[in-house]
Amino acid sequence: MQRILLSFSLVGFFFLLFVLLSSHTQPNADSKGLGPTDDGSLPQIVQSPDIPSYADFCGEALPMDEFDSKERLDRELISNSYRHSGTILYLKRANKYFPIMEKILAEQGVPDDLKYLSVAESGLANVKSPAGARGFWQFMKATGQEKGLIINSEVDERLHLEKSTRAACKHLKQLKAQHGTWQLAAAAYNMGGPNLRKNMARQNANDYFDLNINEETMRYLYRIVAIKEIMKNPRNYGFYIDDFHMYQPFPETYEVEVKTAVSSWAEFAEQYGISYRELKIFNPWLTDSKLTNSAKKTYYIKIPK
Repeated sequence: MQRILLSFSLVGFFFLLFVLLSSHTQPNADSKGLGPTDDGSLPQIVQSPDIPSYADFCGEALPMDEFDSKERLDRELISNSYRHSGTILYLKRANKYFPIMEKILAEQGVPDDLKYLSVAESGLANVKSPAGARGFWQFMKATGQEKGLIINSEVDERLHLEKSTRAACKHLKQLKAQHGTWQLAAAAYNMGGPNLRKNMARQNANDYFDLNINEETMRYLYRIVAIKEIMKNPRNYGFYIDDFHMYQPFPETYEVEVKTAVSSWAEFAEQYGISYRELKIFNPWLTDSKLTNSAKKTYYIKIPK
């Protein structure tokens, strides 16, 4: 009799254990676990972002009534909406750098939308491309020098935010004068003016939207417009960034005029009570540890107050 009772007890124990284990391995649709739901789908929601009925670049409208244009913008909205780490960094860096750029764009008399071109070019960072373009505006060496930037083994003003932004304004105004619209100016900025004009002539195209050219330039304007749309309305695309998470503007600085050689930037920095690292953060265009300055040029070095 005791053996029978023991057998029933063991059966009950194992049945209860089976029920408990089953309840933990079969989460329902409301489960916060990572396993599949009852119907086998993953517990997440991935939505396609809304496509705006109107979109423009520098006040020039995109033909959103055409399916091709609508789909091209949709592609870039999806790419940047779900490129989470990159887009979050754009938004954070913009709080730090856009005020500087916006002031210069206004002074130079160009549309404010051009700041988004720099986001598409560099992600608001002093990066170097495989082809050798550098800085926020991704100038090649020859183009940068043509626009007045000093570029040598010790100084690279493509990395100077204010000077490179003024150079970009000058370049873009020239491209606008040559091609007639800011949309075509942006395309020329990406692929080069001669290449753009050659393709337009060969295809009898009058505007950017009639062109059938390399994929990068075909996507370029739409990528800029998508970045603009997301950065102006981040919460519409799922980006919630509190103010205290934003990168803060640079501290106030004063400038030190340098007309001679500097044998050591580390020693120079020490004279002003800052580290070599701080000197390079505020003056990233100083690309060497010294300055020969054989041409006796005048440079202005930023020092944090």
